Amino acid sequence: MTAFNDLMAYQRQTSALGQIAGRLGWDQETVMPRGAAPQRAEEMAAIEAVLHARRSDPRVAEWLESAYATSEADKAQLREIRREYDRAVKVPSDLATAIARLTSEAQGKWAQARANEDVAAFLPVLEEVVALKREEGSALAQGGDIYDAMVEDYEPHTAGAQIAEIFDQMRPRLVALRAAVLDRPEPAALTGSFDELTQMRLTQKLAVAFGYDLNNGRVDKAVHPFSSGSGLDVRITTRTSETDPFNCFYSTIHEVGHAAYEQGIDPAYLLTPLGRGVSMGVHESQSRIYENQLGRSRAFTGWLFDQMKEAFGDFGIADADAFYATVNRVHNGYIRTEADEVQYNLHIMLRFDLERALMAGDLQVGDLEAAWNDRFAADFGYAVDKPSNGCLQDVHWSVGLFGYFPTYSLGNVYAGCLNQALQKAVPELDTQLAKGDTSDATGWLRENVQQFGGLYAPREIIKRASGVEPGPEPLLVYLEQKFGGLYEL
Repeated sequence: MTAFNDLMAYQRQTSALGQIAGRLGWDQETVMPRGAAPQRAEEMAAIEAVLHARRSDPRVAEWLESAYATSEADKAQLREIRREYDRAVKVPSDLATAIARLTSEAQGKWAQARANEDVAAFLPVLEEVVALKREEGSALAQGGDIYDAMVEDYEPHTAGAQIAEIFDQMRPRLVALRAAVLDRPEPAALTGSFDELTQMRLTQKLAVAFGYDLNNGRVDKAVHPFSSGSGLDVRITTRTSETDPFNCFYSTIHEVGHAAYEQGIDPAYLLTPLGRGVSMGVHESQSRIYENQLGRSRAFTGWLFDQMKEAFGDFGIADADAFYATVNRVHNGYIRTEADEVQYNLHIMLRFDLERALMAGDLQVGDLEAAWNDRFAADFGYAVDKPSNGCLQDVHWSVGLFGYFPTYSLGNVYAGCLNQALQKAVPELDTQLAKGDTSDATGWLRENVQQFGGLYAPREIIKRASGVEPGPEPLLVYLEQKFGGLYEL
């Protein structure tokens, strides 16, 4: 067992350093002074150089050769370490360092370009990011498909063609449902002014209601909401808008889903490869089921309606039924993170096709804005009005997260499967949610998904939890039933 123990001790140190790098990223998006960006880029590059050297250290290969496992968890630890090592040794250290430095710089330039509605200011650095990521993808793919190599970072054992097949199954029914819904009278939108400090107080209450442990976390504000960290330090961010408190509340519930996954992992896996979410698709299954199937349910929105009346007074919505319709209102819009459940996946399909073309070299960065705008008009039926509502709205490409976007829709697919099983497992769910009590629902998810961390492969953990082979049918049935009822189709 000496080789195994030595390997795990080394791995825990590497994981601890990775957590420090993640904390630097959290700081950059929340409280770092803007003028610190050039120095932070050097700091990120320096720590990435150390991490890459550790991940590709020849001793890891030697330990893997000698180590043997005596339990299912130990076998999974070796499997994940080997997977990470095999990928790390394919990427030159100077390339990994250059990507870390550049994406740190690019993130700040993206935020500034987005604020100024200036695509031209962002495209040069994005072109550099795409070039370096294609180089990394080529190194990882070793003659195979570059985009598949990118997806492997976020959804192991899943290829672009598999994702495209799932999306092809989903698109016709989503488009038909959207057309039917948009042909019906639209529920009232939320209007008025909502104090942003009051929003943040209520959002803390929502975080706790969904099981977020603030002893090991915190809620801050960022341009683009995200969750960061694992184990004993898991932080989330949200954002506020004076005219749209739903943005704040549902961003928070979404990010709490991510954070709860990390906080719910078996403590025995702390700072090991199993001590983090197994994939971004499974991660998104947690954030999306928290946000949508639980947070936007008729039962929970009834409780939220009362909370908002208490916080803001009369805000123009007559009753809980009208509030439920407003929360789930299907309407034209540009922003992915604000999209309703019917249209959300169509936003992801757009990004999936564009980034896949970028990685294949079929789309040039200079043509990205026009390609985005053309595709958006074709898919949604109206024109993008400004870059922050178009190709500048998401942070992902600026930080090099190519292959990440499709995991959002995979997460919706997985959430559909989990929700089907959850409804059977917790028959009193609606009664509990109507009181703001999510404990049985989140407890079921913790027991059946979250505690395992990286122990099982992504599709395996969803199948074990839901009892079905992961596929889009449960999600599509859920959407058709929910919105068919809401819009009397």
